[in-house]
Parts: sequence; C-alpha cells; structure tokens
Amino acid sequence: MIELPVIASERKKRPDWLRVKLPTGPEYRKVRTIVDTNKLHTICESGNCPNMGECWGEGTATFMILGNVCTRSCSFCAVATGRPNEYDADEPRRVAEAIKTMGVKHAVITSVNRDELKDRGAEIWHQTVVLTKELSPATTIETLIPDTKGNWEALERMISAGQEVVSHNVETVARLYRAVRPQAKYERSLEQIKRTKAYGKRTKSGIMLGLGETQDEMFKAMDDLVAHGLDVLTLGQYLQPTKMHHEVIEWIHPDTFAMYREEGLKRGLKYVESGPLVRSSYHSERHVNVPI
Repeated sequence: MIELPVIASERKKRPDWLRVKLPTGPEYRKVRTIVDTNKLHTICESGNCPNMGECWGEGTATFMILGNVCTRSCSFCAVATGRPNEYDADEPRRVAEAIKTMGVKHAVITSVNRDELKDRGAEIWHQTVVLTKELSPATTIETLIPDTKGNWEALERMISAGQEVVSHNVETVARLYRAVRPQAKYERSLEQIKRTKAYGKRTKSGIMLGLGETQDEMFKAMDDLVAHGLDVLTLGQYLQPTKMHHEVIEWIHPDTFAMYREEGLKRGLKYVESGPLVRSSYHSERHVNVPI
C-alpha cells in the first residue's frame, strides 16, 4: 500500500485546505432568527462546526435536543460537560415547528448524552421524530443518536419513529478510545450499529482523522464497521476546539481523504463522504437514497 502524504501538526497555522467561510447572508440570518426565537440548540453552534456558514446559508441546520450539557467528557468535543437540567418535555413540539417553519426537505437531529436518564432520553427522541413527521410529512430525517450504554430497549425506542437514517459515530479507532472517548466502548458502539441495522434502518457513522490513528487502524475500523452492517461513513479532519481539548496530532492531506474514500468503498461501504471539512451532517440529504 502506497503511503499518501500526512502533514505534521502546526498549532499556529492551519493548512490552506482548512479555511472556513464566515456565516453570512439572508438565509443564515433567517435560520439564526428561527433558532433563537424557538430557544433551540444546534450542534452547529455547540460543536463549533466549520460548515455552519454554508449549511445555515442554505437554510438547513442540525438540531440538538435534550439540552446543551452532556454527561460525557470526550476530549475532542466542544459541547459543555456537566450535570444537565431536567429536559424540556415541550422540546419535541418546538423542534418540529421550527423545521416546518424553515421548510427544510431533510432534517438532522442529534443530542447530547443523557446517561443519568433511565431511558437515555429515548422518549424525547421518539416524540421529536414523530411530531416532525406529522407537521412535515415530506421531510426526510436523519437522527444522530448517542451511545445508549447497552440499553437496547432505549435504542429501539429512539430508532422506531420513522426516520430514514440512523447515525451513531464511533469517532475514532479502537486504540484511542481511552484518550478520546473515556466513557464509551468501541465494541459497544459497533453492537449498537449492528442492532440498528438488524432493525431495518439505513446506518451511518463518522470518524475524525488526525488524532493519532494509523492507516492500518483506519482500515481495521472500516472492516469492523462493514462487518456490523454500516452503510454510510463520514470522514473528516479533527479540529481542536480549545487548548484544553485533545491536540491535533496530524493535518491530513485531501489526497489521503480521497484514498480512504476509495478504500472504504472497496471494503464494502455503500457511501463514503470524506474530506478535511466533512462532518456527520454534511451533505446528509445525499445519504437518504443509499440502498439498504
């Protein structure tokens, strides 16, 4: 296997291919107003997504339910960690009405981890999707769900509401879980994907590159995901949110992302979205039509 270029970390300067457009334009302001008026959270903001300007400028957004405080302390994530307040039982209605007001054809919904809840927030998940479908029956939905910690009844409730795509990110390779996702388990996430596929859903996951993974470890992760029924994989460059978060070990060259895309397809994945600025919900409307 020919090794493609990997660029060493430069803490003061990002490579040219990681330049991000600033949020602007009338559609961006429209989405900004809807989000603020309905007192909603978006992973676009909480996760410091580099594509927020592009997506919001097109009138789309990824909504984050169950609050904006997570019970996990993943070293890569910009979402606040702590003890969440009790969730808002009216949130499903507000999210559904916002999606209808925006008139989006494809909606992405995600959430923080709520490990303190017995059902991991599954009922709010279910109601949000059901109400969105009732108010916007032509809208397709992807749900990017958290790790249910092996609560498979909660998982079934989360994914049984009629969404077209169910995504759960493994985030990184197995060896790096202790440093990157200390409260998660690689094998448990694979099992969650396997069970989601067995339920009949179109499955999706994402991995960040540049955390110190090797090429062989990436190939192994792809093989593991295929073996557990994954359909769609997204690959993007990890960007360090603050100095307190996991350091960027490598800037991955676009040619390497292109190579991983081809390798993923060769290994049995049905669709691979791969590039430095790719994030889980980037171009997610394309993933609805992937055959299952």
